[in-house]
Amino acid sequence: MSTAFATEPDARAQRAATDRATDAAAITVRALAGLGEIRPGDDLVDLIARAAAAAGGLHDGDILVVTSKIVSKAEGRIVHAADREQAITDETVRVVATRAHEGGVTRIVENRQGMVAAAAGVDASNTPDGTVLLLPVDPDASARALAAGLRERTGAHVGVILSDTLGRPWREGQTDVAIGAAGVHVVDDLRGGTDAAGRTLTVTMACLADELAGAGDLVKGKVSGCPVAVVSGLARTVGPLDLPGAASIVRPSDRDLFRLGTDEAVELGRRDGHEAGFARGRAVGQAEGFASGYAEGVAAARTEALMARSRVSPAVPAAEATTC
Repeated sequence: MSTAFATEPDARAQRAATDRATDAAAITVRALAGLGEIRPGDDLVDLIARAAAAAGGLHDGDILVVTSKIVSKAEGRIVHAADREQAITDETVRVVATRAHEGGVTRIVENRQGMVAAAAGVDASNTPDGTVLLLPVDPDASARALAAGLRERTGAHVGVILSDTLGRPWREGQTDVAIGAAGVHVVDDLRGGTDAAGRTLTVTMACLADELAGAGDLVKGKVSGCPVAVVSGLARTVGPLDLPGAASIVRPSDRDLFRLGTDEAVELGRRDGHEAGFARGRAVGQAEGFASGYAEGVAAARTEALMARSRVSPAVPAAEATTC
């Protein structure tokens, strides 16, 4: 098995491209059938292990791509909410963009898990009327629990990806991405290596977790009733359970070039500019008002002094006083 993920960055990157090309002659992706409808409190480890056993079992290096919805259901993340919009508001940490349309308003927000997604990931599909489904509280922790349980139950050294469907900037349509991961190298960092022409790679980081999530969705589908897929042939990407999870691939705010929607960014600039201009104008006005008031006060004082002096009687000459 390749050690590309465990070595120093320069040595790792030099071999990474070759590793990706020679790792497996083929990659297979298959859906697991037979899980049935998931309810709060269900043991997903047991249900997935049974379904996998009926389909030939799990093997070292397999990666299970699990739809986050069934994890949310098993963890009881179903909440009563006649108004889905209120549930979205409750899960929102920061509004990125909003757009009104015939069906209502689409809100792109940062949610409690740190993800930027439409509707904060709140899902009203395939849930009873009057309820909505929230994302797992900690998707990485949920993935670790599944991976640990399946490793113990089956004896196979497997990894787990929790997937959810997201839209993407600049592109139409949606695709599945990883929102939780355990026992899987989520990124293949090729920086420092060279391409086929010998040029140094400076930014290339393949997001394996998202690639695996998308591959799993090709066989799971949205309405097929198969919420778990098994990817085989990428054993090199499977590792210990304490590897960084999917939270590590959320871009930090200081490197996020698209932190706001266009309209929101313009409005923020306008508001900040107005506030700065108002503050500047107030400071200048106060300074000018003080100067003007001071000048008027000095002039008024002088006038009052002259008027007071004119009201005082002039002194009587001494010679006139002695002749009376």
